[in-house]
Amino acid sequence: MKSSSQHLAIYVTPPLTTEDRAVLAEIHQMRKQLRHLLKTPKRWEGGLRRSALARAIRGSNSIEGYQVAEDDAAAAIDDEEPISADERTFLEIQGYRHALGYVLAMGEDDYSTFDATEIRAMHYMMLRHDPAKSPGRYRKGPVFVHDERSDLVYEGPDAADVPALMDALVASLHSDSDIDPVVRSAMAHLNLVMIHPFRDGNGRMARALATSVLTRSDIGEPEFSSIEEWLGANTDDYYAALALTGHGSWQPRHDAHLWISFGLRAHHMQAQTVAQRVEEAGTTWIELDALIAEHALPERTIDAMFDAVLGYRVRRAGYLKRTDVEEQTATRDLAALAGSGLLIPHGNGRGRFYTAGEPLQQIQQDRRARRKPLSDPYPWMRPRLAEAP
Repeated sequence: MKSSSQHLAIYVTPPLTTEDRAVLAEIHQMRKQLRHLLKTPKRWEGGLRRSALARAIRGSNSIEGYQVAEDDAAAAIDDEEPISADERTFLEIQGYRHALGYVLAMGEDDYSTFDATEIRAMHYMMLRHDPAKSPGRYRKGPVFVHDERSDLVYEGPDAADVPALMDALVASLHSDSDIDPVVRSAMAHLNLVMIHPFRDGNGRMARALATSVLTRSDIGEPEFSSIEEWLGANTDDYYAALALTGHGSWQPRHDAHLWISFGLRAHHMQAQTVAQRVEEAGTTWIELDALIAEHALPERTIDAMFDAVLGYRVRRAGYLKRTDVEEQTATRDLAALAGSGLLIPHGNGRGRFYTAGEPLQQIQQDRRARRKPLSDPYPWMRPRLAEAP
């Protein structure tokens, strides 16, 4: 067995290239524009923030094989029952929602309070529903990561070194405060996932920690700062970047530059996606206003229609909570939406839900047709990632 003294170093931030600095500047410009746009409250803002959080939860969990519909992830946010997720999967989704909710809630606190105990507490929030996974406690034995073919792809450092390595990770978050938060976030992500300090949930914890670093900086608009949705939609590239950086075992002296560029690429493309959605939300709200006027519906019904345009299944319980109306009023509103053909009812009783009717489906189609392809800030990266073993 190797001695602990050989393991106490962690991955260090590599120098940025001219290309990296240009991409980073564009990321911050897009974030600045978003912050300026949302400075004045918009009617659609709450729905867009909720969907952004739901997508982050869904994306991070999908990487670990916990697949849910986006509206079931939103149900976890709203403390509602899922429509289609099984109990075990929904418990995982709820756990991650609790940890990510804590991350967002602590975003305005003094960054200097962050420590290793807090990371363990976040892990407990995430996995407290499954005591067998030792929530909140560092692993006591070796850890081996296998791919879908059961081939060994990574071996973590000795368990005896984990506490010291985690202390070194937290120390780096404080000592590297002059490093751009997007880069610092990527390095926190890399070091935690490579240390693999827990028996389970290491990937989700690394992504939650990365988001925490961002929310405790001045990046602005925390709900829109996460790249978890993008990573979930590009899981193969994510694993390839980790494989090419990690080389199969704990080797922190290896260059982490590819990982930094990968993270910057993810942030850039996610920021483009958010910008598109913000623009679409404003246009969609105008179109929904027109439908309300056409069908003489109460203005409050626009929230249910917006959810349906997003592809969510609308339920009476959720509508009651968000509109704060009487039960009879909610029943009448949803019946009016269905009678107008704007929503389509499914099922009966407590299981009843509504999906987008033809006019709202047309808005969905128009949104997709207007979207422009994203611009890849690193066109060389996909071929490079394809070289991963």
